[in-house]
Amino acid sequence: MLQVNIHEAKTHFSKLIKKVIDGEEIVIAKSNKPIAKIISINKPKPKRILGAAKGKIKISSDFDAPIEDFVDYIQ
Repeated sequence: MLQVNIHEAKTHFSKLIKKVIDGEEIVIAKSNKPIAKIISINKPKPKRILGAAKGKIKISSDFDAPIEDFVDYIQ
């Protein structure tokens, strides 16, 4: 989290907004005391990793076998 004073925020506002778009949070301070925070409305989505669940899921051999109690319901 980046902290800037009010004067610096006014001077470099466009650059700060680009950082916010990239996911960084900006704190604006007055006399080194935080008074405001600039955050993105739409947080960047984390990148998905293909195969991240490999080996963590086990499907039993009878997963598609009919359930005994359910047979009466279908007929």
